Amino acid sequence: MSKRDAPAARRNRKPILAVLERWLVEPARVLEIACGTGQHAVHFAEHLPHVTWQPTDREASSLESTRLWALEAGLPNLEAPKELDVLETRWPVEEADAIFNANMIHIAPWSVAEGLFRGAGRVLGSSGLLFLYGPFRVGGRHTSASNEAFDLDLRRRDERWGVRDLERVVEEAGRQGLGLVEENGMPANNKLLVFRRE
Repeated sequence: MSKRDAPAARRNRKPILAVLERWLVEPARVLEIACGTGQHAVHFAEHLPHVTWQPTDREASSLESTRLWALEAGLPNLEAPKELDVLETRWPVEEADAIFNANMIHIAPWSVAEGLFRGAGRVLGSSGLLFLYGPFRVGGRHTSASNEAFDLDLRRRDERWGVRDLERVVEEAGRQGLGLVEENGMPANNKLLVFRRE
């Protein structure tokens, strides 16, 4: 296992950070779910020194890559990565001020999105935030030809995967007491949604 590099993470980290900086102005504990390579964790912890960043993932290769990125960065506010599966009823982190998740719910069965929101409902306190990044369909339609092609490719790989309908995501979040408070356009026809615990 080794440190992995995701070009997409390098491309989207600055616009994502611009949104996080507006919302995470006070000291906070942020739980990152599906940290992937670990590049987001390092970048956000470096630029948000008042925030304690806790990366997690269910894949051993992602945990190891994140550990190596974190070791190289040596940031005091970046916690060691922990194993977390959103489908488990108990998470290794029981309280957080905010949750960040990027590029997970479309590359997984819908039950994973449900697990994410259920867990967020348990872990986030009053006014806690959930940041959700990825591609979405709006009004039952793709927002670009590239997203439509991506969706077809995902469904060919696994029929349970696919770009999710924004309205269904918002509805599912609402069932767990999370209301959509902001929708941000991002590069490559993605969105960063901000939900708040009601």
